[in-house]
Amino acid sequence: MDTEIDVADFDWLTLDTDEEVRWADTPHPYSLVPVLVIGIPLSLFVVGIPLLVAGYLSFKNTNYVVTSDALYKKTGVLSRNVQRIEFDKVQDTSYSQTFLGAQFGYGSVNISTAGGSGIEMSFDSVADPQTLQSLVNERIKQRSGRATESDGKAAVLDDILAELRAIRAAVEGGTESRVSTSGDDTAETVGAQSDGTTRQTDEADFDFDTSVTDDR
Repeated sequence: MDTEIDVADFDWLTLDTDEEVRWADTPHPYSLVPVLVIGIPLSLFVVGIPLLVAGYLSFKNTNYVVTSDALYKKTGVLSRNVQRIEFDKVQDTSYSQTFLGAQFGYGSVNISTAGGSGIEMSFDSVADPQTLQSLVNERIKQRSGRATESDGKAAVLDDILAELRAIRAAVEGGTESRVSTSGDDTAETVGAQSDGTTRQTDEADFDFDTSVTDDR
């Protein structure tokens, strides 16, 4: 269902970096049939005219967008209401069709989120709702797969860091042991000179001339 869509057509839509539009649409035109069936007869009594106008304006000002990262729904006639749900938060999807919807090929796709209460977003009266649900489910799986891969890479990096810390600790521990042993061996042979420097003490320093000459 990926189509070439000009984002400039949706001045209300703000996308994140690298986020791409995958699908966009408005309610199916045949979804106006119930409004026309009820509104036209009532228009003879003036009551139906506001009903027809409200139905048409609602139809023209409702947009649905599916991007690579999230779902968007824009509604409102006098005001504007934009709802966004990321695929990472979607818990469940479903679609439904009324009798007229099944006859004319439109229906509603319902979105539920984790921790939410019931349906959080509904794409009402969209064409071919089953195909749209499949697209949404596919995007959810792709996002979930990338998240799992990212978690796996993070776990591998953590293991590598743990190994490096263990190697460092072992190397530092071995170095301290050698320094301690070396210090004990040289303590007896290193002395301080008068100028503050140290020198190696040799056994020859303790050889004395034991011969005595008696001139008497």
